[in-house]
Amino acid sequence: MILLICYFVTFFACWIGTICGMGGGIIIKPVLDATGIMTVSTITFLSGCTVIAMTCWSVGKTLIRGESVIDVKNTTFLAVGAAIGGIVGKELYSVTAARFSNPDTAGGVQAAFLFAATLATFIYTLNKDKIKSKQVDSPVVSILIGLILGVLGAFLGIGGGPFNVAVLYYFFSMQTKKATQNSLYIVLFSQAASTFKTVAFNGIPDFDIRLLIGMMLFGIIGSEIGRRINTRINDRQATYLFEGAMILIMGINIYNIIKFLI
Repeated sequence: MILLICYFVTFFACWIGTICGMGGGIIIKPVLDATGIMTVSTITFLSGCTVIAMTCWSVGKTLIRGESVIDVKNTTFLAVGAAIGGIVGKELYSVTAARFSNPDTAGGVQAAFLFAATLATFIYTLNKDKIKSKQVDSPVVSILIGLILGVLGAFLGIGGGPFNVAVLYYFFSMQTKKATQNSLYIVLFSQAASTFKTVAFNGIPDFDIRLLIGMMLFGIIGSEIGRRINTRINDRQATYLFEGAMILIMGINIYNIIKFLI
């Protein structure tokens, strides 16, 4: 039963996560936290590996096919910053978790921060047409922005999130569909760095290997379906899906805040 739950959640998360540019972790992590079927640390690791697989697949196919949606020149600076931030964010989470007698309590802290970040992004998305966007062209500034995104994504255990897309809206004037694909490129670097730190310092939790293999496989399948849907919808439809996903994420995190902290 645990395997089936994880596989279904992963497939759905990576399908919608690819369309919306959030990565699958932002749904996998809070949903599995809510079920209580594994420890928070185990879910974080499995989610991270799954996100790496699905973003590798989606970004790799986009680059191989020479599609122009990924701005490799500029987004790479964001991705480098996100990779550094991913390592810092992972360490920040470890320090935070160590402060609680029950490490799973850190899941409530993550849920609270994720709810706040998603709510802020949701409000911005509803009003973004009224807010003048910018066009950052400084590599240093891009790396700093990526650093912040990486810290936030790794601390929350999700790799990326809707705030990635919002940042690309505001600082780089990207439309929704282009922003979603560039967001996945950033998530790949951030999550890879965060997971590498876990592996390098022997922080791998115990789990059934079938979970890891199956979640990565269903992550790739969901990512491929999401990538194909993304090519067939317009920016308005992508924005609606993005907003709907944020409402879902906030609802799940309210449940997790109550479960872990109240």
